[in-house]
Amino acid sequence: MRVEIWSDIACPWCYVGKARFEKALAAFPHRDGVEVVHRSFELDPTRAKGDSGLVIPMLAQKYGMTEDQAQAAERNLGENAASEGLTYLTEGRDHGNTFDMHRLLHFAKEQGRQDELIGLLYRANFAEERSVFADADEYLTGLAAEAGLDADEARAVLADPARYADDVRADEREAAELGANGVPFFVLDRKYGVSGAQPAEVFAQALEQAWDSRSPLQVIDSGDAEACGPDGCAVPQN
Repeated sequence: MRVEIWSDIACPWCYVGKARFEKALAAFPHRDGVEVVHRSFELDPTRAKGDSGLVIPMLAQKYGMTEDQAQAAERNLGENAASEGLTYLTEGRDHGNTFDMHRLLHFAKEQGRQDELIGLLYRANFAEERSVFADADEYLTGLAAEAGLDADEARAVLADPARYADDVRADEREAAELGANGVPFFVLDRKYGVSGAQPAEVFAQALEQAWDSRSPLQVIDSGDAEACGPDGCAVPQN
C-alpha cells in the first residue's frame, strides 16, 4: 500500500501531522507493507528565492489579526507540537521560498533518503534558531549530508534551478487535480484522502480501511487461451 503525503516545509501543521501519522503507522500491523512518498506543495510559490521575513508579522497580515493574536496562534501550535514530542520555536522564526527544498527532496527520493531529509528540514525550520532561508544553499547542503546524501551532488542540485523543477511542478499539478488546496494532505492507495494534521487515531482508522479495501486481482480464465510462461509459449496444436 502506498501513502502519498503532500506537504510544505513552511507548514507547521505538516510538521505536526507527520509525527501523528508516523505514530499511527508505527502501531499499524502491516506497516512493513506501506510505502510512504512525500510530494511537493508550496504555500507561497510566488515568493522570490532569498526573500524572507518574520513569521508573526506575516501571519498577522495574511489573516487580518493582531500580532498578539498571531503570537497566541504560534503558542497554540507549539503546544500541539510538544504533545507529539516535537520542539517548536514560537518566536523569531522566519519564512520564505521552499522550492529548492522540494527539488532537493526529489533528489533524496532517488537516493532512498527522502524521509530522512524531510525530517531534518522540518527540524531545521521549526526547532532550530538558524534560518533555512538565509544562506540557504550551504545550510541545505549540510542537511542533505546529514541525511546521508552526497554533499557535492546536493550542492550541484541546488546550483541548477532546472534540476527536479519539473518533478515539483508535477506534484503540485497533481495536488490540484486531487482537490488538495491545503496541506498536509494524505492519499492512501489513491482511494482515500485525509486532510490536515488529524489525530493519530484518525490516521490509524484510515490505514486499516485502506488496507482492508484493497481488491485482490480477479482472474478471468476460460482455460483454453494460449499464453507464454517460464517454460516457453504454448504452440497451438492442429
